[in-house]
Amino acid sequence: MTSRTEAPPSPAGGGGVKQVLAIALGVLTAIGGFVDIGDIVANAEAGARFGLAHAWVLLLGVIGICAYAEMSGRVTAVSGRPVFDLVRERLGPRVALANLAGSLFVTVLTLGAEIGGVGLALQLATSVDYLLWVPVVGVVLWATLWRAKFSLLENLFGITGLTLVVFIIAFFRLSPDTGQLWHQAAHPGPPAGEDWGTYWFMAVALFASAMTPYEVFFFSSGGVEERWSSKDLLTSRVNVFVGFPLGGLLAFALMATAATVFHPLQMSVDALSQVALPAAVALGKLGLAAAILGFFAATFGAAMETGLSSAYTVAQYFGWAWGKLRRPREAARFHTVLMVAILVGVAVLMTTIDPIQLTEYTLVFSAVALPLTYLPILVVANDRGYLGRRVNGRLANTVGLLYLAIVLAAAIAAIPLMIVTRMGGG
Repeated sequence: MTSRTEAPPSPAGGGGVKQVLAIALGVLTAIGGFVDIGDIVANAEAGARFGLAHAWVLLLGVIGICAYAEMSGRVTAVSGRPVFDLVRERLGPRVALANLAGSLFVTVLTLGAEIGGVGLALQLATSVDYLLWVPVVGVVLWATLWRAKFSLLENLFGITGLTLVVFIIAFFRLSPDTGQLWHQAAHPGPPAGEDWGTYWFMAVALFASAMTPYEVFFFSSGGVEERWSSKDLLTSRVNVFVGFPLGGLLAFALMATAATVFHPLQMSVDALSQVALPAAVALGKLGLAAAILGFFAATFGAAMETGLSSAYTVAQYFGWAWGKLRRPREAARFHTVLMVAILVGVAVLMTTIDPIQLTEYTLVFSAVALPLTYLPILVVANDRGYLGRRVNGRLANTVGLLYLAIVLAAAIAAIPLMIVTRMGGG
């Protein structure tokens, strides 16, 4: 079966280094998905307000994104094509257009939130207001995606984002009451002062943040950029089953440190500076510096993911040449969409909307869009015309169908919970 869109050219050499850095794509995707600006604040807020009562949501999200990312990576490795391209071909332009519209709307808004998150990280480092940084970040982001190689981006920001491991170290240095934390995790529900509505709103937001649509589209398209074939199925699975759980672990560390420092004091978290406080309390200025660097790398990496995902999906839907492995003049429409997406993200922020508030809205909209993303992936992953004997087995389909039910429930509940709880404010 031939590709409807022209595949990016094959990259040169690098076998040994490529194997050493085999999980870089998964690490970048996972950090961008699990610890972007929304997750950084949402996990810290959940920990501060509810302790570890939402730990099960993180576990649920990790398993779900692993299941569907594995399907997407397998589809790409076997067919040599991105999953969104096959969704259009398999289910037709109308279904794919609905998928495109929903995911693109959420992804561009998320891109704006991530640019704002980079600005907030720079504000922490320099004390210069984040709004002054937003245009600068937009220009640097565009220039980086215009000129830098895909492999450099995934390796640099994926690895630098791992400085968020400082929150794991901080957790142990804080000498937490592990018995109390375990009780919170083992007995999920709202503590005194909270209600079930806000508890479930936070659960839906955390679940949606773990399974945002751009993650699977970026991961699949990244596999094409790296020229995966059937021989790279192991690489794909290592990316999935190491990268995404690692991202989930970092998200859990943010929740756990907030639960240790803020929850006993009944304090809420609604700013990036507050999220960094546990690292500063445990490790001093060095911990604070590492936290800020991690915030910068994670949000800039997520901004790259969302920007590229916007351009990937549009180009793949219309059959345009696309990819970072092409010269910009060879994929002019792809790069034009990328530039427009960044401009829209910057323009949204220049209305002075708070990036954290913007992220909260995008998480709700993401929850609504989840079924449009994951049902087509499940269909394609069962198509022998594309995958032959590599189609889903019984376990993959059981997990996939179970998560379809969960994402449908989250999509139905998201808007009513947002209205009833006034965005989780109670």
